[in-house]
Amino acid sequence: MFETPLWTAQDFADATHVPHGTLSDFTQWYGLLRKWNARINLVAPKEADAFWRRHAYDSWQLTQHLPENWTRLVDLGSGGGFPGLAFGILAKQNAARSGPREVHLVESVGKKTSFLKTVTRELGLPVTVHTARVENLPPLKADVLTARAFAPLPRIFAYAQPHLSNSAILLLPKGESADKEIESAREGWHFDVESFKSQTDDAAAILRIKGLRPK
Repeated sequence: MFETPLWTAQDFADATHVPHGTLSDFTQWYGLLRKWNARINLVAPKEADAFWRRHAYDSWQLTQHLPENWTRLVDLGSGGGFPGLAFGILAKQNAARSGPREVHLVESVGKKTSFLKTVTRELGLPVTVHTARVENLPPLKADVLTARAFAPLPRIFAYAQPHLSNSAILLLPKGESADKEIESAREGWHFDVESFKSQTDDAAAILRIKGLRPK
């Protein structure tokens, strides 16, 4: 499942061409993840070792599918911050050029949100962490919504719909079940979908969904 040898920070930098400040933030995030993971099991140990490709690059590849004018992004089931914290790092680094943007991370497990708040504080990210189930939150009015390893598409749509602005898009990394999930979701929802091949997994895809509305 993981490449051998494992990616380093330099491999990530070479693949993404991120500026030094962005790489520094990812490196600090990785250090905090390893420290906290020994206590609260944010990711499996082997996945922590594979951070730079399995998590950092897998999250960062979503940024190329963002609309240019996004201002508020919501990430459901944030866990260790993938991909939500990556968007927070992007928003921080691009603030001078693109104006203020905000990222909202939704996670119901308090120990995980403690980690997310620590990373947000230490990196100085424009991120708000919500310790709550998404269905219990007031509308977040996202123009971009993401979720990684959170739920099948029909359930994601049900959770997401109350929190979307009128022109919102969803950016959803999905595995080999993507086509089946799309077919199942069409039974209860209208939507347009574009599918892009994942750069980290040949069997996976990134779905860019817009026009979501219930039937």
